[in-house]
Amino acid sequence: MNTTATATSSATSTPATKKMSLVQLTLLVAVNMMGSGIIMLPANMAQVGAISLLSWGVTALGSMAIAYGFAQAGVFNSKAGGMAAYAEDAYGRDGYFLTFFLYFLSLAIGNVAIAISAVGYLAAFIPWLSSAPIATCIGVIVLVWLTTVANFGGPNITGKIGSITVWGVIIPVAGICVIGWFFFSGTTFKQAWNPQGLSLGAGMGSSIALTLWAFLGMESAAQNSDAVENPKRNVPLACMFGTLGAAVVYILSTTVIQGIVPNKLLAASTGPFADAYAQMFGGTVGTIIRALAILACLGSLLGWQFTIAQTAKTAAGEGLFPAFFAKTNRMLAPVTGMIVMGVVQTILALSTISPSLSEQFSALVGLAVVTNVIPYIIALSALGVIMRKAGGVPQGTYRKNMFVAVVGMLYSTYAIYASGGDAVMGGTIVMALTFIIYGFMATKSPPPASTGPARTA
Repeated sequence: MNTTATATSSATSTPATKKMSLVQLTLLVAVNMMGSGIIMLPANMAQVGAISLLSWGVTALGSMAIAYGFAQAGVFNSKAGGMAAYAEDAYGRDGYFLTFFLYFLSLAIGNVAIAISAVGYLAAFIPWLSSAPIATCIGVIVLVWLTTVANFGGPNITGKIGSITVWGVIIPVAGICVIGWFFFSGTTFKQAWNPQGLSLGAGMGSSIALTLWAFLGMESAAQNSDAVENPKRNVPLACMFGTLGAAVVYILSTTVIQGIVPNKLLAASTGPFADAYAQMFGGTVGTIIRALAILACLGSLLGWQFTIAQTAKTAAGEGLFPAFFAKTNRMLAPVTGMIVMGVVQTILALSTISPSLSEQFSALVGLAVVTNVIPYIIALSALGVIMRKAGGVPQGTYRKNMFVAVVGMLYSTYAIYASGGDAVMGGTIVMALTFIIYGFMATKSPPPASTGPARTA
């Protein structure tokens, strides 16, 4: 295909362009997860009560199983494309497109949700942003385009910026995990445990989608496999290190905050980490932490803008998306695709004008989780085929990998159920639109005989 040749030519004509290292890719995974999820999580979980902390156990195990499955798929399938390439091994081009496009849309939905969260934090410094729905929408659109343009510098620049903005998460969260325990009150935590009188099952289930939202991003290392040094070694390691580190941080930080800030204040907070630091050290420190949190949100949005453009570039290189998505500048940044996705996210942002910010944010999070988890299931279900095609996989390794993959898929299915009826309805509509679009794209694809799985690893 000409598109593949164009992408390959572009990549090989600039051999001196640096790619991401293991540390940079691990930081990108951590930023993609923690930058958006952890910043608002304590407040959202406080609306259920500290009982929601139980859902961390289920989500952490499920997320580790998913990350392990992706890491193993990356070991036996080194093709560019991440989850879509894994799905292609089992389901051909149809599976590739379905996985790619659902994941692609979920990133666009999630980006808008992250931008809305950032605007909520910024409103403490610029009250105009929350003065009217149109003002909030303008703020979201400005952030979307600011982070889009910042990615024009290519993958190495994105990694460097991410390695700076991640400190906006590390400083306040690490501080809470360590120093916060000196301010922890058992009485405050006990009062926050179950203010709604929920059963253990109900409390746990009500927070599954919320906690999984915090882990979304575990797959971004595999998704950026063609932009990293030594991907066969570094992608699995970045998946595991990023997910494991995030799980520990999430559990420690959300637990200790529930024992510092009274439940009613925490549930109504627009900046839970800032309020916790203000409770410990005063308002000035709280303001500083709020500024760092804004930095973290921008870093997370920057990382996701890069990931979504890289996903489109890979699919275009495979002939499953318009060729302009594969065109890059001299820094290997797919600028045209980035601009197109900026327009798509702008349209999504405009759709948030009528509902309230918090209601629309919740709806976007639920829809992003459903559209993200379905590609997880498709890609993980291909692991058995991937290992059989690779050949020489010991029986014990095969059984272990399949067991973990099944755990990851069952957890993903439960997450869809726990996301609620509205999110499932929205995900169903998105899937219907995906098949309609594929009906047009499939007519432009080469015959199946020449485009089936061709991996030789």
